[in-house]
Amino acid sequence: MSSQNWSDNIITVDLYDDPDLTEELTSLTEQVDKNPKNVVLNLSNLKFLNSSNISKLLKLRKELVDMNRDLVLCAVPIQVWGVFLLTGLDSLFEVTEDTATALASIQIRH
Repeated sequence: MSSQNWSDNIITVDLYDDPDLTEELTSLTEQVDKNPKNVVLNLSNLKFLNSSNISKLLKLRKELVDMNRDLVLCAVPIQVWGVFLLTGLDSLFEVTEDTATALASIQIRH
């Protein structure tokens, strides 16, 4: 997982396809449980999103919402965006075009 503490309350994470994606999402959820931060997930390197990873994304979202933190997804590739549209996830997640826009979106609210 390529993660970076962008500020005291925002972490940015570049996600990559499995086999690492499942472990990365689990690790990120554990990390924000211990140290709540807003999260920006860059999905530009994903080619596929399976049901297990969708479940992990939903769990991460729930954890962050419960802690009054934000989760913003950015740079979602077209093939992954199709999965979001088919499953209705596009209405659950905030999605922006790029990392800079995602960071600005969080900063405006906090």
